[in-house]
Amino acid sequence: MKARIPKGAGGAQNMNQVIKQAQRMQDQITELQEEIEARDFSATAGGGAVEVVLTGKKTIKSLTLKPEIVDPEDIEMLQDLIISAVNEAINNIEAETEVEMGKITGGVSLPGLF
Repeated sequence: MKARIPKGAGGAQNMNQVIKQAQRMQDQITELQEEIEARDFSATAGGGAVEVVLTGKKTIKSLTLKPEIVDPEDIEMLQDLIISAVNEAINNIEAETEVEMGKITGGVSLPGLF
């Protein structure tokens, strides 16, 4: 017994539409990735004593320390605050990327894209 495909449910024209839609989505994703990479993301720790600014490419652009946070007797606290601020900024980048990608993909996860 042969399966019947309803008219208009397949064919080259429908496939071309799917391909065009996928290409548009790919272009939008590429544009979004470029936009995010060009943006700056900042985060603070220690009540603003440490501020870090990262690019969308996750590279540190600037690091600001308030003088009162620098205690030669407690270097570990300063290190922890810096790590905390950097990790928060990275999380901000990833969260923003996920939200913006969700707008393009309709919430469908596309592994390997971001």
